[in-house]
Amino acid sequence: MRHTLFKQALCHLSPHPNYIHIHPYLTGSYVNTQNQPTTLRITLARKLFPKPESQTPQSNNLQNQKAYPNLYLSMTEGETGKNTFSLAPASLSPYQRITMPYTYPMIRPITQGPQHHWFGYYDKWQIDPTCRYALSMEVDFEHRSPTADDSIKIGIIDMDKGDIWTEIATTQAWCWQQGCMLQWIPNSPTDIIWNDKEDAHFISKVYNTQTGQIRTLPQAVYTLSPDGKTAIGTDFRRINHMRPGYGYTSIPDPNHSVQAPEDTGIYTVNLETGESNLIITIAKVAQIPYPHGDISEARHYFNHLLFSTDGTRFIFLHRWRFGEGTFHTRMFTANTDGSDLHVVDDYGKMSHFIWRDPQTILGWAYHPSHNNKFYLYQDQTDNDPQPIGPDVMTVNGHCTYLPGNKWILNDTYPSKDNRNQIPYLYHVETGKRIDLGTFPSPEPYTGEWRCDLHPRFSPNGQFVTIDSAHEGNGRQIYRIDIDNIVA
Repeated sequence: MRHTLFKQALCHLSPHPNYIHIHPYLTGSYVNTQNQPTTLRITLARKLFPKPESQTPQSNNLQNQKAYPNLYLSMTEGETGKNTFSLAPASLSPYQRITMPYTYPMIRPITQGPQHHWFGYYDKWQIDPTCRYALSMEVDFEHRSPTADDSIKIGIIDMDKGDIWTEIATTQAWCWQQGCMLQWIPNSPTDIIWNDKEDAHFISKVYNTQTGQIRTLPQAVYTLSPDGKTAIGTDFRRINHMRPGYGYTSIPDPNHSVQAPEDTGIYTVNLETGESNLIITIAKVAQIPYPHGDISEARHYFNHLLFSTDGTRFIFLHRWRFGEGTFHTRMFTANTDGSDLHVVDDYGKMSHFIWRDPQTILGWAYHPSHNNKFYLYQDQTDNDPQPIGPDVMTVNGHCTYLPGNKWILNDTYPSKDNRNQIPYLYHVETGKRIDLGTFPSPEPYTGEWRCDLHPRFSPNGQFVTIDSAHEGNGRQIYRIDIDNIVA
């Protein structure tokens, strides 16, 4: 005997023409002992299903209607991820109903309009160790760059109590792509950190969820060590000057006319005492020879810093631009004191990456062996990188490993034909890809203020959160349950 739970749902067509929008919330149940179709009346709904490629003329007429208040959802049981649903107004005969495969897990929004909510980057801890609370930022506008006067709210979502959103602070140090570096401090069940501005300096603040107290650290942070004791940061003024959307606007770059500054770069921050030290300067790295050309006349900066899984080393991207041209990239690793610099990739196109373990890095890059692919790199060696998922993970995306390293969580940018974004799981051993949904990105979400999915996993690896604007009510945060897939 098999039990499946459903909540009542309202089914309607998505604003995007290629999708039927269904929102399932769990309430009621059915029991099917003989694997026979079971018909349910649905009155409330939340899930995206692709429309079938070929349909009868009768079902094509359905696509032009705006809402179906009384729909039947017929389910035929099968293997996990292979159940079949038939959707149609109650008045239609069976041959007129739309049938489609169900392949996506449960999804629900954990934020609501009219305000806009998002978390930002994919390599930060959004979910607390108990997997109950999620961090979020809130803003009342979209589709323009932040100004020095624009502040955002910071809040905590209680996913066990109706996704209640509670404000804890505001900040003026933020950007669309990476927010304010909001994240739970590793190895702490209570402390949250984010960046802010104080007078003419970027700083960071730590909030204790038990006491409600906030303490200030003298530098902005970028990445945190796994033990939660150290942060590494870089110059957010320089980043904003070189690539708006990733730095902070409210303080200008004092080295705006300097190609490779000697007084700024990468620094450490002791999260307990606030002590900070500059460990690598932009000038030092810019002087390291580049085998593919002369970069002495370019403007240089650092971006995308990330501690290794054991906290002994960290990654940073050295980037440079000639005039207003596109940026070029090489990936470095270093010890936490800035020593033992190592060039991991110097072919100029390294993009998103993640540490798999203390020695291995997964990254999307160009390499002459297989062109643009995801590759596995071995730190502190000269070994050629090995492609991974070359026929499945075929486009750039925001990649992480789920706990245990059996699954890679990834996504895609909006497709050219219909602007669909897809979060997915890649099973390392079998090479199988499992899509978690399809999320159309509306046209206004482009460039600096685009809304990438940036999938993040929970500490227990049982669910994923994404940022998406597909429902037409601004960017919001969605939770996707993956426990049945990765079990």
